[in-house]
Amino acid sequence: MAQRDIRFGVIGAGMMGREFASAVLRWAHLLDVDFRPRIVAVASASERSLAWFRENLPDLRIASTHYQDVLGSGEVEAVYAAVPHHLHASIYADAIRAGKHLLGEKPFGIDLPAFEEIAGAASARPDLLVRCASQWPFFPGALQIVKFAREGRFGKIIDVEAGMLHGSDLNPNKPINWKRRVATNGEYGCMGDLAMHVFYMPLRFGWMPNHLYARLSKLVDQRPDGLGGMAVCDTWDNAILTMDVDAAGQHFPMVASAKRISPGQANTWYTRIQGMALSAEYSTKFPKTLRILAYEPGGTQGWEERDMGGASAYRTISGGNFEFGFSDAIMQMHAAFCDELMHGPDGMLQPFRCVTLEETRLQHRVLTAALESQRTGQAVTLS
Repeated sequence: MAQRDIRFGVIGAGMMGREFASAVLRWAHLLDVDFRPRIVAVASASERSLAWFRENLPDLRIASTHYQDVLGSGEVEAVYAAVPHHLHASIYADAIRAGKHLLGEKPFGIDLPAFEEIAGAASARPDLLVRCASQWPFFPGALQIVKFAREGRFGKIIDVEAGMLHGSDLNPNKPINWKRRVATNGEYGCMGDLAMHVFYMPLRFGWMPNHLYARLSKLVDQRPDGLGGMAVCDTWDNAILTMDVDAAGQHFPMVASAKRISPGQANTWYTRIQGMALSAEYSTKFPKTLRILAYEPGGTQGWEERDMGGASAYRTISGGNFEFGFSDAIMQMHAAFCDELMHGPDGMLQPFRCVTLEETRLQHRVLTAALESQRTGQAVTLS
């Protein structure tokens, strides 16, 4: 199949930038797609981090410590940006003003005002595709839950639980980084880095909470600074949000968890939806297993485990019988972005899009309400 090249610039040469580059390098893994991203430019504040890109990307033309060099290049038509949260507003808005399509990491601004600055730039350029990154719902088990919701299979919703859990910060001797500082990560703390993953699917289903009560925890107040001393760790480590949802004539509770300190968890994403007609739950802890319970009045109640294999949104050379993982989800997410860029939302090869600007705005409203709830100790109404 003939493929149209999409020339990307990467801003931020850390882990997620390298993950995108790795996906680009193995793009032939995907079948039946008529687009191919090619990374022609990269920028990082650290000259040292650029070496990996120079060594591994045959199409690279620009490697700079100034992101403006990427945005100023006529060769670059789309940007993937993965930088600390305090840089989102300036870099994301500059990318849009430079006429580049943008896929940016969450939370898309360090706070709600920063998001609105980005959104303002986007509103002036409706010809550009602007999306927020979140790869976890591209796991096959999660996509099946999306399909259930789209088909209205759950019936009356009983309750919803979703979360993103990390365990490595349980170690108090883990050195501090930018995600543990309010100045660079923001007041949201763990929620800024993790909550978009949690809310992606509920918001896509139209399940915006109207009441919220938050319990945020700071569990480690200082960490090694890497220079022989200690540094203040002033961000929230864990968050549990209890919410009420009114949607499509239904009212139900929803609980969302975003935790950096969850003993034993190594990057676990999960969602569980319980309904009167169908219940389903999926966790990356058991990445091939989708649990479902279909129920008819008077019938038996028994959970079924379904092996999802590798049945992804975009077909791959691996087929449906083999395991799906983190790097596969990254590739599928970027494929969805390129697909929408090429074909528009109604012409995509499959219907599941990356996080939209409006969904990102709703996430910011939820996280801003969570901070207010923590400050006041009261439930907050979201208008």
